[in-house]
Amino acid sequence: MLRMKVLVPIAFVAIVASLGWALVAMMRGDSSSGDAQRSRRMARALTMRIGLSIALFALILLAHWMGWIQPTGLPAR
Repeated sequence: MLRMKVLVPIAFVAIVASLGWALVAMMRGDSSSGDAQRSRRMARALTMRIGLSIALFALILLAHWMGWIQPTGLPAR
């Protein structure tokens, strides 16, 4: 359970960092690199973000299924 408490925030930070990487690639105004290079870099960063998000979602589902984490929502009436 402690591993999940550490792993989930690290995954969120990686997702946000990947989104920031895409923003930097989009905003960079280098005249030396063409639009194709910039688009490729941005697409790679956004693809990584999607992959990390799907992996995190699958990890949370697996952890719940394996009993590593328990739901702690409001009690049902």
